Amino acid sequence: MISRKYLLASALFASTALAQTNGINLENIDHNVKPGDDFYLFANGEWMKNTTIPADRTSVGSFTIVADKTDAQLKQIFADVASNPGAANTDTRRVADLYAAYMNEAAIEQHGLANLKPMLAVIDKIADKKELSAALGRSLRADVDPLNNTNFHTANLVGVWVAPGFNDPDHYAPYLLTGGGLLPARDYYLADSEHMKHVREVYKQHLAKLFTLAGYSEPDARAVRVLALETAIAKVQTSLADSEDIHHANNVWAQSDFTAKAPGIDWATYFTAAGLAKQSSFYVWQPASMTANAALVQSESLAAWKDLLAAHLLDANSLSLSKAFADEQFEFYGKTLSGAQQQRPREQRGIALTNSILGDAVGQIYVKQNFSPEAKARAQAMVNNLLAAFHARLEALDWMTPSTKAEALRKLATLHVGIGYPDHWRSYAGLEIKPDDLGGNLRRAAVHELHYSLGRIGKPVDRAEWCMEPQTVNAVNLPLDNGLNFPAAILQPPFFDANAPDAANYGAIGTVIGHEISHTFDSEGAAFDSKGKVRDWWTPADYAHFKQVTGALAAQFDAYEPFPGVHVSGKQTLGEDIADLGGVAASFDAFHVALKKKPAANVGPYTPDQQFFLAFGQIWRTKMREATYRARVVSDPHAPGQYRASTVRNFDAWYTLFDVKPGEKLYLAPEQRVHIW
Repeated sequence: MISRKYLLASALFASTALAQTNGINLENIDHNVKPGDDFYLFANGEWMKNTTIPADRTSVGSFTIVADKTDAQLKQIFADVASNPGAANTDTRRVADLYAAYMNEAAIEQHGLANLKPMLAVIDKIADKKELSAALGRSLRADVDPLNNTNFHTANLVGVWVAPGFNDPDHYAPYLLTGGGLLPARDYYLADSEHMKHVREVYKQHLAKLFTLAGYSEPDARAVRVLALETAIAKVQTSLADSEDIHHANNVWAQSDFTAKAPGIDWATYFTAAGLAKQSSFYVWQPASMTANAALVQSESLAAWKDLLAAHLLDANSLSLSKAFADEQFEFYGKTLSGAQQQRPREQRGIALTNSILGDAVGQIYVKQNFSPEAKARAQAMVNNLLAAFHARLEALDWMTPSTKAEALRKLATLHVGIGYPDHWRSYAGLEIKPDDLGGNLRRAAVHELHYSLGRIGKPVDRAEWCMEPQTVNAVNLPLDNGLNFPAAILQPPFFDANAPDAANYGAIGTVIGHEISHTFDSEGAAFDSKGKVRDWWTPADYAHFKQVTGALAAQFDAYEPFPGVHVSGKQTLGEDIADLGGVAASFDAFHVALKKKPAANVGPYTPDQQFFLAFGQIWRTKMREATYRARVVSDPHAPGQYRASTVRNFDAWYTLFDVKPGEKLYLAPEQRVHIW
């Protein structure tokens, strides 16, 4: 999962302890599979045969090895904090109290719907579209991040993201993105397959159960209205692939423009309720959807909108209302949408929730205990080697004109790389957390996050700021900052191991590092210059060549068909696929530079070069429940791991190393192999 966006959402990918060794795992290899037919199964076939997904998991794989180790580290941290929470109003105390509130099931049952009833009563009293506009404004949350592909289908009709401005990257600006549904992607509402029809039917039952548990009359009719309204919203929602086109997203609307460009919402009332009355302009990421959603506010019945607001409020707070609500949440999202058979242990869920809200507070403790200066230095050395390799590849490009190449090299030279953890930490001062009020804590945290985000608008950008906590098993490229983050948690085996051969480290974490560097120049990164500004710095001829070769890569992925009639979308996954291609190329070069200083030995029958490609193939081993797999195909900008491993088919060296012949399934004629960087 690695990316300028999240590669694999590691919080969702946990596993049982899996066998691991220093270097490639020879026991995982299936010698009955030809590398040229299916390199993924060749590298991982025995592991696939012998691995069972535990009942409380939706998938297992390389990322979950690291996630499990990180979970164990966090479990110890939370045990220590619980026994020694520290003084009141400190972030350590907030961590202890939020975790305690989640674990206090008796208090959750006692509170029940009491804290939510005033909010539900306000929704129930909405009498006209002006009051509806105010309610929609109050529902605004800072829960979207388009460059990390999180919550594109946010439950709120509009979500706000505060980040460096496209046209003024030196100051933070507000971006508005559209949403409106609880299902993972618009295909869940619109696709005509039997699987999607089944999900919609169960979802309707889920909505009805929420209304029933909350004591509403006519729960079935309300559920039908909500699903119909969400379906109408999905029909006008911009697709994930189209949302990734930065040039389509760079739309500045003055606040006064909204009434003319998106009639149907009382925008003055909306912005006042949202706390944005004084903001003069916004970046509107999906203008067509914004216009269409506003029209739906006017055209759809007030009753349907009130039901939608109530259902979304109940759904968002289910974990804090009662065991009955929480169980229903798992029945639908855990079992139906993801295929899990049972919930994770409550303590692990409590750690995950606390980590999601107070991540920097937990992260400060995590790095002190689990990330040494020596580990940071070793990782930095690999990053430097990869940057040098990428620089050499850019210099050697024969298709890029000098002016374009000069800006590309400037981007690379000014890339801000964070290793392990940020230079400074966020404070949660002012956030009230009580040890016996989970529901209140979650709502106060959401408001605190919104105010924190809105409070940054117009302020100078901190380019050293991180968007991930160090305990996150992932990595990210930040095009608006021209930066990279490599959290401490991913710098562990099997991605990085000081005792492993260079071949394994460069094939694993090296390709991850190269992947993130490559995002600087992918289908999104290419839109940003060295200062993070959206600017056309390519010559027409260079960009035409880039579009041609990346189009060929998209076509490769379009052909992959994980389920009958269900294909990967090469357009949707293109940025990640470009990054994988560039990451492997740069890391292979860097590995060969390292070989000159430190010769490598065979592991079993495999040469160092073969080990490199096997390590790359093995980091993508993943076994996933069908429901989760199907959700990922339509909602994730990353291709499934088995197809990411097939990136090797574009490298001439791989054909020689594994004796790949014409006629084998992955074989591409030399002129069909995609080379970009």
